[in-house]
Amino acid sequence: MGKFGIRLGMERIEGLLRELGNPERKIKTIHVTGTNGKGSVSSMIANILLAADLKTGKFTSPHLVKYNERLVINGQDIDDYSFAVLITIVKKAADSVVAKGICEQPTQFEVLTAAAFMYFALENVDYAVIEVGMGGLWDSTNVIIPVVSVITNVSLDHTDRCGATVERIAMQKAGIIKENVPVVTAADGEDALGPIKAVAMFKQSKLYIYGSAFWGTEVKSTMEGQTFTLHAGEYYSSDYNINLPGEHQIANTSLAVVAAKLVSKQDDRINELALHIGVANTIWPGRLERISQNPDVILDGAHNPAGADALRNALDKYYPQQKRTFVFGMMGDKDMKSVIGKLFRPMDTVYTVKADEGGRAASAEELASLIGNQAEAMNSLASAYEAAVTGADADSVICVCGSLYLVGNFKNMLLKRKLGVIDDCCCRKICQFRKICILAVVGDNSCYPAAAGSFFGNGGSHWLQWLYCCVFVAP
Repeated sequence: MGKFGIRLGMERIEGLLRELGNPERKIKTIHVTGTNGKGSVSSMIANILLAADLKTGKFTSPHLVKYNERLVINGQDIDDYSFAVLITIVKKAADSVVAKGICEQPTQFEVLTAAAFMYFALENVDYAVIEVGMGGLWDSTNVIIPVVSVITNVSLDHTDRCGATVERIAMQKAGIIKENVPVVTAADGEDALGPIKAVAMFKQSKLYIYGSAFWGTEVKSTMEGQTFTLHAGEYYSSDYNINLPGEHQIANTSLAVVAAKLVSKQDDRINELALHIGVANTIWPGRLERISQNPDVILDGAHNPAGADALRNALDKYYPQQKRTFVFGMMGDKDMKSVIGKLFRPMDTVYTVKADEGGRAASAEELASLIGNQAEAMNSLASAYEAAVTGADADSVICVCGSLYLVGNFKNMLLKRKLGVIDDCCCRKICQFRKICILAVVGDNSCYPAAAGSFFGNGGSHWLQWLYCCVFVAP
């Protein structure tokens, strides 16, 4: 559940948005869900719109280093001051709906979602690309009527909240389909496609399926990028260059292009040149992200079986003979056995770590026991990475993977080293806005601001206080 909580239902976000004047109704949107690939597809669509000289918002989750990454306009993260102002406005609205008895306290993600809609409406964006947090049907973003809906793929993940089968998960994803709004999907197999087809038919929404209505064929592929040919219908065929490696990114790019082409039917500013420039300009951190060479160091947030498949296929394609060393951490509520079975070869070396300090993360010892003799449990991310580097040669590949939380913590570690920060507490810094010394560490090892109550008042929720702190603490 996490320290901020996950509670299904739409009454909190709907009540909160009504209190704010329904900003989500004042913007045009593209809605994106799926098990994997949501972030890549959202970024590519946003970059296509930006290449068409359209003011473009993007709301994604989670972040890797800083909350600001989630709210983006024209490729720029929201600045600290604007983020704080938005959170303050939404916090007052949240307090109001609770006081009126409209609903219970909104969750962290609901507040962030409301803040995103406020931000995009106030900034008068032409379009906002909205990524689902989890599932679709009961996700707090599912209050919009988009121009087009996108469902990337459907596989097992979040089975405790979205369903224990692919079919049930597909029903959750299909929940974003709206009446007469076209749908683009890369879902594969009848268990995944069946519910999507049924809902699209019921909602009278035209459905475009990757592999039949459109498809991509590889021309050239390296870790530096790929060229592929996109075929759409009988008459469209064009070569696209992208900087994202991995076969799965061909499907993701195809989804983004077709979605943008559907938007272009009502907005002729989105032309062929914008399609090509937009996808070529897209990078997506934490997904097959190579941060150094000799040895190659790759970051990937593969946290479910489908993500593990994609990562393993990419490693087999680009590093077939090279020695592989992994720094590996996962959330304990994920399908750890399946990910481990798909990802590692018998000859690989694996250093396991706790992905983060939260209660959801599996221990290094538990992960090592699941992997077997090739794994060694390490007491810290820093020691695991140092061991991986020490044992590598120039032709090796080191892969930090298993969770986006782990990838984010790894990036934070590298940033601290670059800045010369040696304190392990992420919040032992000075708030530049209020000059508040942030020192408190609560029992679950999560960092909270010691004096944030002076801003929010004694009645403010702990996580809102913490969020306010994070806005002003430099990464």
